[in-house]
Amino acid sequence: MKTKHYPDDVSQNFLKLRNQLISATGKAIGDYNMIEEGDTVLVCMSGGKDSHAMLMILLALQERAPINFKLIAMNLDQKQPGFPEDVLPRYLEQLGVEYRIVEADTYSIVKEKIPEGKTTCSLCSRLRRGIIYTTAQQLGATKIALGHHRDDIVQTLFLNMFYGAKMKAMPPKLATNRGEFMVIRPLAYCAEKDIAAYARAMQFPIIPCDLCGGQENLQRQKIKDMLNNWEREQPGRINNIFRAIGNVEPSHLADFDLYDFKHLSQAKEEDEDPMFDHEKFSPGDMALTIAAQDDKRIEFARKPFPVSVATEE
Repeated sequence: MKTKHYPDDVSQNFLKLRNQLISATGKAIGDYNMIEEGDTVLVCMSGGKDSHAMLMILLALQERAPINFKLIAMNLDQKQPGFPEDVLPRYLEQLGVEYRIVEADTYSIVKEKIPEGKTTCSLCSRLRRGIIYTTAQQLGATKIALGHHRDDIVQTLFLNMFYGAKMKAMPPKLATNRGEFMVIRPLAYCAEKDIAAYARAMQFPIIPCDLCGGQENLQRQKIKDMLNNWEREQPGRINNIFRAIGNVEPSHLADFDLYDFKHLSQAKEEDEDPMFDHEKFSPGDMALTIAAQDDKRIEFARKPFPVSVATEE
């Protein structure tokens, strides 16, 4: 069965959006070398809009990529109450992709180990991660694809800052502890609003993401609301924050393990402020220079640098 990449009523707006998402995903894969020749990629499917979009975009890229790689869709049924276990198998069967449904009752383990009222997210995540890694090993997968997008990455940055006092986000590519697999996030350059619009047009069979009601989800929603308010005030702010994650200046932070502040004696050239370095100004630029001084005050003034004027022959 041929994969259905388009909704029944295709519009030019949809095609533009789809191409934009495919292009952004392809660029992220290329920038971080996420997928290589001969890879088997385990595509983790939660049933939400993001993982549905990731699978479809990876299928589209697979058809046009200059390299050969295999995709295996995987859904983890954690036996949460109300989980519609028949939805994804039926959809993946219709889609004609190779898939595995993995059943593991992590829900009862978490309820048994975590006292009522305490956050369950940490233990649940560890159990889920272990199951995914074991499944990847069983299937011979070399890469594990997660559906986190640009907004997830930015939200995680603020979650870690506000609640963990750590400047840490989700990297687009991450090696597992024992180096057996590489975790990749192909949607790292994609905006959530674009993924949501794409998912609505494709009419994916969405499974609700609030079955556990975990505390981290509540905290994340607060961060998400904050960022969305910022975005409304100044469109493009979320993208600027994301770009900042990949444009770090360690000498202008405060991590002495990341930058040797203790033995700092002279700034590196890239750390210099050019405002008072006259040699870096081109003719016609303005700079600040000392205009007058006495034993009580020093006065700086703007001074144009002399411009050489060529004489006419």
